Amino acid sequence: MGVFTVLTRCILQSLSVVDDELVPKVGMTFTTLEDAGKFYRNYAKAAGFSTRVRCTNRKGNEIKNQLITCSREGKWKSKISPTEKTNPTAGLNCPARIYIHTLKDVGAWIISKVVLDHSHPCCPSKAEMLKQHRELSMSIRRTIENNEEAGIRPSKTYQSFVAAAGGHRELNFIEKDVRNYITREVRNVSEQEDAKEFGKYLLRMKEKNPNFFFELQLEEDQSIKLAFWADARSRAAFEYFGDVISFDTNYNTNRYNLVCGSFVGVNHHGQSTLLGCSLMKNEEIESFKWLFQSWLRCMGGNAPKGFVTDQCASMKRALEACMPTTVHRWCI
Repeated sequence: MGVFTVLTRCILQSLSVVDDELVPKVGMTFTTLEDAGKFYRNYAKAAGFSTRVRCTNRKGNEIKNQLITCSREGKWKSKISPTEKTNPTAGLNCPARIYIHTLKDVGAWIISKVVLDHSHPCCPSKAEMLKQHRELSMSIRRTIENNEEAGIRPSKTYQSFVAAAGGHRELNFIEKDVRNYITREVRNVSEQEDAKEFGKYLLRMKEKNPNFFFELQLEEDQSIKLAFWADARSRAAFEYFGDVISFDTNYNTNRYNLVCGSFVGVNHHGQSTLLGCSLMKNEEIESFKWLFQSWLRCMGGNAPKGFVTDQCASMKRALEACMPTTVHRWCI
């Protein structure tokens, strides 16, 4: 049996289970562009595929027309290799699409072209597991929020849904959707709230171990300006491996663009040993002075013999003021 015959049969089977009212046709009109897009998504779910907006043409700030295609339109391959992902996605030049353009005279949108054929099989029974069609109901969201507040791990929350539904196949979402919802909605707090939570975390660490050291400075809006912390192991390691220290600020946090710095020494096995971490809003001289003074207080006021940094003039000035007897060298 030829590939074309198989694909044709799959397309006909998918269309046969779709209510005729859901099938897009040339000449259909909609009040808004959003309504037209929602209509095509509903058809895609019933037919067993997902969609994406291919292009939108504008004139000034006004949208004139839009092309919505099957998500497997185009020719591309997933960047993740098959060895790392059992079912890597790929574009298959799928021709399925609709064209929508505005009718200015009547203030509506009309479908001007429709292509229903696909270059790949569609599976209506599994369509709800496609990313576009997966969704969390209000009751599911409420349970996720309650479990997160109670400290229950996302994996355990998802497994409880699986057990209640009678299997993975009975759910129209996956564990990743639960984790994404927690990240986007449940933990979507402001920068100020994050700073408060970070401060609470440092206090909890101090309560667990009195030798944990931290200093925190906030801006007027209660966001993080400067922070330094080191655990008991780092403080103990400095007594043995604190002759020469390397300080690195080549990393930034993703969300708030804070400079992340690390104090590193070398132990008797030639391995790197962490001797403290920091977050800074900027890399000005005063910021480095505050940080180096905090680090010295943490280490009992004992300055190292040597200090290695990148070629930063602000660091150089701050080191000269805070550790005048320490030999400062730039790394290569």
